[in-house]
Amino acid sequence: MRLNLFPFLFTFTILSSHVLSTSDLILTKVDRRIDLSSQIVRTITSLKVENAGSDTVSEILLSFPDSHANYLAHLKASVHEGKGKAKSSSGAGLPYEVVQPKDAPASLKIYSVTLPKGLAKGESLTLDVLAVFTHILQPFPEKITQADIQLMLFQETAQYLSPYPVKAQSLTVKLPEARIESYTKLESAKLQGSELKYGPYENLPPYSFLPIVIHFENNRPFAVAKELVREIEISHWGNVQITEHYNLVHGGAQSKGEFSRLDFQTRPNVRGASAFRRLVARLPPRAHSVYYRDEIGNISTSSLWGDSKKTELEIEPRYPIFGGWKTAFTIGYGLPLQDFLFGIDGKRFLNISFGSPFIELVIDTLVVKVVLPEGSKDTSASVPFSVKQRHETKFSHLDIAGRPVVVLEKNNAVPEHNVHFQVYYKFNSLSMLREPLMLISGFFFLFLASIVYMHADLSISKTSASYLAKLQWEEVQATVHKIHNIISLCLTTHDKLEASLRDLSRSGDIQACKATRKSVDSSLKELTKELKSPVAFLQSSPQATPILPKVEEVIAKERDLQEKLMAKHSTVVDCYEKKLGGREIENRIASHQQKITALRQEIDDLLDLIDEI
Repeated sequence: MRLNLFPFLFTFTILSSHVLSTSDLILTKVDRRIDLSSQIVRTITSLKVENAGSDTVSEILLSFPDSHANYLAHLKASVHEGKGKAKSSSGAGLPYEVVQPKDAPASLKIYSVTLPKGLAKGESLTLDVLAVFTHILQPFPEKITQADIQLMLFQETAQYLSPYPVKAQSLTVKLPEARIESYTKLESAKLQGSELKYGPYENLPPYSFLPIVIHFENNRPFAVAKELVREIEISHWGNVQITEHYNLVHGGAQSKGEFSRLDFQTRPNVRGASAFRRLVARLPPRAHSVYYRDEIGNISTSSLWGDSKKTELEIEPRYPIFGGWKTAFTIGYGLPLQDFLFGIDGKRFLNISFGSPFIELVIDTLVVKVVLPEGSKDTSASVPFSVKQRHETKFSHLDIAGRPVVVLEKNNAVPEHNVHFQVYYKFNSLSMLREPLMLISGFFFLFLASIVYMHADLSISKTSASYLAKLQWEEVQATVHKIHNIISLCLTTHDKLEASLRDLSRSGDIQACKATRKSVDSSLKELTKELKSPVAFLQSSPQATPILPKVEEVIAKERDLQEKLMAKHSTVVDCYEKKLGGREIENRIASHQQKITALRQEIDDLLDLIDEI
């Protein structure tokens, strides 16, 4: 991989030809501190500004190269008046807008910060500027194996880039580890542990620029949510339900080669230093009913603890996340309504945090949906930074017109965006009775219908053709059932005959076997007589037309089976009387036995078929 310094060198070339001053402001002292300890780069700059001109100044310009400005996620400027005293140090900070002065280089993006009051001649103030960047740390190399550490490349300017002259300035870069591969070694550079310092530099003209490159180790989790959808549903029955859907990817150096779980489990800090296995979310202190699941189902590898000030949820995906690997999961929890819903001037408003509760998470696309109770109207949202807004409608249980949904969308969101915002709406308290009344009415009409049904005579007339046909079919079913029972008794009798042959083979008692044969003959004759009446009924009933052929077939098969069994019995007894051997007996009855087995199976199949009909 070749080091990509062309954007910075190109900017430096342009800036060197644009040495100008946009006003009479002078930066008497600039202290910069850049934090590279995570995937989010935070630059904290303290500017001591002095008005050396005669005109009152009401704005201050801040400049960033396009290579950084394109990834600027959050910018906040606050004025300090006196040592230790801050003004506008909280909230959204001072208002600002993007401007383009005439003589400013085109490769810069200029932000104009409006001061709370004009800065007169000879006056000075201290301005604190927080700039938060994402995706400006470049993996170098871009692809690593499981055993490699993750190295990042950071490009910056050692001298503060400003449209104003600077009398004195210094830069401190905080690194995640003391180990550093390389850095631009200037005369003023000092490496002390995990901090790299440049400067001080004095008497710098406007737009001074001194490019530096830092190549350092950073194995912190590079968790990037390609998309996060937060749904905040308000229930006036006492609960705020939060559901968050994450589509997560490791945004660091891409993983190459094979993955060994054995190596990872035995030496995770060496054979997987750049991967992350867990994420920590800081939930509101009274969060309850917390759950965590992915696309497969519930995941038990999570822990929850908290106190009166905070609740922390630590989750662990099903597998460690290496560079370029993805995962998707959902977390949900409930919050007490009284902690987040308030009323003012006849309106209700929800006051709740905007961003993700996960620590140091970069979100490419954040969608926050606030689902209001059905019947809410005059909805509006107040967010302390720029977002896209739209409205939707969601239908849930017992809804008629649907619930209004306020949708807020923010790109390139960072933890600094996890601040409170408000959603205002009007709601009539009587609307809360709608769903209970619907349930009560529904149960009332259900019970009323049950009473009417129980007392109404819904029977069919006994003289109607359909009623008579129903009775006839019931008689046919009863008759078929009777025939089925008789055939089953015949089969049981056949089993007795087979049992007598087995007893004969064990005892050799021919007389006992003949006695059983005589008893079986008598039983089968009685059962045959019992079949005549139900068969005759079926033959005379039009309703039995579909089932009669199968009944007659099973009766015929049963008679054929009787004949084969009798023939087999006679052959076996005759062989025993002649004192033939066992093999000779088996040879003589083999053909009978095959037919008996086949007939028995056919009869069983026919009986099952008759049952289905």
